[in-house]
Amino acid sequence: MKSCSLSVILTCLLAGATVHAVDSSDSGFRIENADDRVLVTGESLDFAVKTKGYCTGIAGGSLLDKKSGFHDLGFGLDIIDWLMVPGSDEAYRDKLPGDLAYVFNNPFHGKRAKKSIEGPQICTHANAMSPIFLHGKDYLVVKQSWQYTLAAPNKNTGSVWSQTMVFPRGKRYFLSSDKMTVKNASDSLFFRQDMPGHIKHKNGDTFSEVYLSYHGRIPASEFSENFAPDEKFNYRRDINGAPERFIRAYHLRDPQTGKDGPWLAGMTLNPSDVSEAWCHQRGYVCLIEEIGERPIQAGQSFGAAYVVGYFDSIEEMNATYDQYKGHSGLIADETGWRLTKKSE
Repeated sequence: MKSCSLSVILTCLLAGATVHAVDSSDSGFRIENADDRVLVTGESLDFAVKTKGYCTGIAGGSLLDKKSGFHDLGFGLDIIDWLMVPGSDEAYRDKLPGDLAYVFNNPFHGKRAKKSIEGPQICTHANAMSPIFLHGKDYLVVKQSWQYTLAAPNKNTGSVWSQTMVFPRGKRYFLSSDKMTVKNASDSLFFRQDMPGHIKHKNGDTFSEVYLSYHGRIPASEFSENFAPDEKFNYRRDINGAPERFIRAYHLRDPQTGKDGPWLAGMTLNPSDVSEAWCHQRGYVCLIEEIGERPIQAGQSFGAAYVVGYFDSIEEMNATYDQYKGHSGLIADETGWRLTKKSE
């Protein structure tokens, strides 16, 4: 990729990705095209963003912490699924298109009745993304969006998911936000996401413990057998109330030596944005959050903002959380970035 002066914006195409850049040396990140992804190299973090296949967020296994040499353990970070509401689709399940049918009361989804009103599941069915990369002074911005194409009976299609991620130069974490601009009014609309992401393991070989700020520390041995999302370690805003901080993290360890590495954390910066969250075993540790579940009108937006990355201790996580807490949105381009109180 060519570089240019601060006063000129260069636009180039990289396998479906668009790059708007000042001299990339000013951001501290280098971008390279690959077959199904864009590879990004930074001073403290390397990562990839998928353009084909399993999309949204950061590609699974690609977020490399250069300080420790560890990387994430799941299928991706900040990954997005459906738009949903409470209740059952059993009365019309056979009429639902695509993957909208949602079967609950099982070990994968738990007992609580929920149903998808727009889809498909973006990460597995969008199949392609056109991320935009913006080089700023000492940071990189990545933006993605997608419009839902399926809807339940008597519901409109066309709600839009948009994601903004900011990677500050030299930091071992990034900030992100996910926003839904919706086509359907609802008393309790929410979207589902992986935050930070799932944990692939064999009998706890890749991690030593999980930390949930609303629960505490959980040894890896608790995840040796499968259990449902609502069986243990489940959080619900209407039952538990919003905690002071909403942090979910796993403590990495080397499966060869057993030596602990850093924590990989996902922090939702406004705890009250999360309506439900679980941490259960289903062949891997599944870390899902649901955002919203509040009244909304068609044309309005809702979402949440996060910090995702590597930390050496829970104390360091708390300090970083407190630096950014209380925000639900993120605005960014090549001229600057800022967190916002509302999802914008």
